[in-house]
Amino acid sequence: MDFISTRIITADVARLVGFYEHVTGVRAAWANEDFAELRTATGTLAIGGVPTVALFAPDSARPAENRSVIVEFLVDDVDATFKGLPEEADVVNEPKTMPWGNRSLLVRDPDGNLVNFFTPVTDAARQRFGR
Repeated sequence: MDFISTRIITADVARLVGFYEHVTGVRAAWANEDFAELRTATGTLAIGGVPTVALFAPDSARPAENRSVIVEFLVDDVDATFKGLPEEADVVNEPKTMPWGNRSLLVRDPDGNLVNFFTPVTDAARQRFGR
């Protein structure tokens, strides 16, 4: 089994895709107006509109209601990422070094989903991520 992607359901696909394109520097590949993917070397963030939910099971997912998942991006310089955040990013905590050796920045995207940008800063953390 291979882990392929995480999907966020939103009521405004274009807005959310624009946010993630801005913060990641990755251009989305659009399948149609209700589905786009931001592909990186190690994983994909898929963004689907509300109409896509019914294809799986009606009302099985609702936009802007997540309070249990954090989407995480490994970045070269978390402080530079912080400085380049778009205005609509809701900063939960500014960059700080965590006990496990990552310097982390936690924000909420326009739908309120938590997003962690981090850079390994200790030798042990760098080894875990091959950096």
